[in-house]
Amino acid sequence: MIEYVYRRTAAAALVHAALVATDDERIARAVELFGGAAVMTRTDHASGTDRIAEVVAQLPCRLVVNVQGDEPLIEPDTIDAAIAPLLADATLEMSTLCRPLAGDHELAARSVVKVITDLKGRALHFSRSPMPGSAAHIGLYVYRRDVLLKLAALPAAPLETLESLEQLRAVAHGIGIRVVPTRHGAAGVDTPEDLERVRHLLVAPEKWAPYMASART
Repeated sequence: MIEYVYRRTAAAALVHAALVATDDERIARAVELFGGAAVMTRTDHASGTDRIAEVVAQLPCRLVVNVQGDEPLIEPDTIDAAIAPLLADATLEMSTLCRPLAGDHELAARSVVKVITDLKGRALHFSRSPMPGSAAHIGLYVYRRDVLLKLAALPAAPLETLESLEQLRAVAHGIGIRVVPTRHGAAGVDTPEDLERVRHLLVAPEKWAPYMASART
């Protein structure tokens, strides 16, 4: 699954380099076997944000895209859509993605994270519980480098711990998150049922071939 995420991320027009940050040697070996780049990190990180910050602290970059390893169907142009607002507006600190909820079953499912926004499209709250007027959150974040390092240095917020949602640390500490709507139905793998559904989708050659071609060029 990590290869699918890696290749789709690398295929985004606004992504200059893709790198897997992991504390698991099995994942690092798998990435190296398909020709990707991986960096080993400490094992004590509380979230993906903290893990990425360890790596980014050693890299000269302006923007950092955090694509979670459980999003094998993420579309490259969706990644670009999340990056674009930060390129266009220097005041924006972070961005993420959302899509319409598929129905009441997703509204009720704790495995589907929900987000509500203000009138300017900034995140007000994320929750695993049902929220009126919410959309489904897609697990991708774009940070300015200094914002990411600042965020990783902040203490965990009570709601972050309660909901087990790392983005609530940013909300609690007043870091603005622009939420970019998309119609792409990225399918995060959070349950065994999700994994089975994604396996069926990924066997379609036409969905995989473009990324394999781009990886060879």
